[in-house]
Amino acid sequence: MNGTDGAALEAGDLGRSLRVWRALRRMKQGHAAELLGVSQATVSRWESGHQAPTSPERQALRALMAARLDGAADHALARLVRGSSREAHLICDLTHRLLAASPARERRWRLSARELLGTSMWRFHTEAIARAEAALPALGWYGEAPPEVEVLTGANESREVPIRRGRCRWTRLRLSDGSYARLVETEAAA
Repeated sequence: MNGTDGAALEAGDLGRSLRVWRALRRMKQGHAAELLGVSQATVSRWESGHQAPTSPERQALRALMAARLDGAADHALARLVRGSSREAHLICDLTHRLLAASPARERRWRLSARELLGTSMWRFHTEAIARAEAALPALGWYGEAPPEVEVLTGANESREVPIRRGRCRWTRLRLSDGSYARLVETEAAA
């Protein structure tokens, strides 16, 4: 796992995500290769899991496939999160960038959701969250029908975005452009 962005994707998982992302855009491997500055054969090997992208290539893949709220359904999802009475927030599943937060979640933060939008929330993670993130590939998180995952969070020491010891649920959602977002809902204090 990369400690700066929390990405726990293995080569096959990132390649599988790229294949789905491309299919939803009706994009050929050659075009994806052009966007990424690699050969079509390299994209093919990533998608088949036969070659692992280098660290700079993983960064380029994450930037290319980062969740964006482009479609009407995506904006509706963000509105639902922002209007929820539950403690919830929505992040890009690859980059952990904040996409939306509920008022109940935001009340726990010293920084506003507006200040945090578009920035990675990974810097506020706990060791328990890092362990749960690293376990996602084995749970089928990057497959066709990802399970909801219950996570014991532990507590962090951040003043800006405190995380208290508790339990939350992660749900992986495919957005209209083929990218993935993660809905994070607090379930209960431990």
